[in-house]
Amino acid sequence: MTTNTSNLTGKVAFITGGNRGIGLETARELGKLGAQVVIGARDAEKGKTAAETLVAEGIRAESIRFDVLRPEDRQAAYDYFGQRYGKLDILVNNAGVQKEIEHLAPINETSTVSPEIMRETFEANFFTLVELTQKLLPLIRKSPEGRIVNLSSVLGSLNLHTNPEAQIYDVKIFAYDASKAAVNMFTIHLAHELRDTPIKVNSAHPGWVKTEIGGKYAEIDVTEGSKTSVMLATLPADGPSGQFFFMDNQLPW
Repeated sequence: MTTNTSNLTGKVAFITGGNRGIGLETARELGKLGAQVVIGARDAEKGKTAAETLVAEGIRAESIRFDVLRPEDRQAAYDYFGQRYGKLDILVNNAGVQKEIEHLAPINETSTVSPEIMRETFEANFFTLVELTQKLLPLIRKSPEGRIVNLSSVLGSLNLHTNPEAQIYDVKIFAYDASKAAVNMFTIHLAHELRDTPIKVNSAHPGWVKTEIGGKYAEIDVTEGSKTSVMLATLPADGPSGQFFFMDNQLPW
C-alpha cells in the first residue's frame, strides 16, 4: 500500500491516550511528517511532559487534558480544535482499556466475566469512541482529506476467533474482544456513511505490542506498534476506507 507521507505540514492530528505507548509513538511519527500533533491525556501533567518531549525533538506538539469518559472533555476537545484550528485533519482513537487479565494468554472466562467489567470495557473502548468521533466529525468534514483511525485489535476478528488454526483462537477475553468487534462495526458503518466524502475511516490492529495492555509476553515495540495507525492516518486519496489492517495486511472481520 502506498502511504502519502511526503508532507503533513498544515495538518492537525489528535491522538487520544497519546502521552505514552503506541499513542505517543503515533504522535511522534505524525509530527516527524510535519503535522501539528495534539496529545489527549487523562493526566494533564503527563500530557504536558509528553508534548514537551516531542517539542524538544523538533516536533510541533501540544497537549490537552482529555479523559474519553468525560462528556465535558469531549466538548472541550471540540471547542479547542474549532477555536484554535477551525478543523481537524486526523483523529486517532487510540485510548482503550483491557481489564480482564494482566497478561494476554490462552484464556476463556466468558461465563464469569462481571457485568461491571463488561460495561466499563464497552464504555471506554466503544461508546465513548463513537461519541468522540461524532462530536469531532463536523471539524473533520472541514479537512480537505480527513482521516479517522480506530484502534481495534485482531482479537476483535470474528473470523479468526472461529478458526481453530488462528493464533488467537484460544485467547478469548470476552469483554475486550467484544468491544473491539463493536469498534470494527462502527468503522464499517461510518465509512459507508462517508463513502462519498474525502474522509477515510479504518480500523487498525497495532500488533502485540509491549505496553501495559500488551503485557510481558508481547512481541513488538511501540515504534512498530504505531506503524499501522500512521499508515492509515496518512492514506492517499485513492486509499481504502472501511477496512481492517495490520501494517500492509488487510485482516478479516
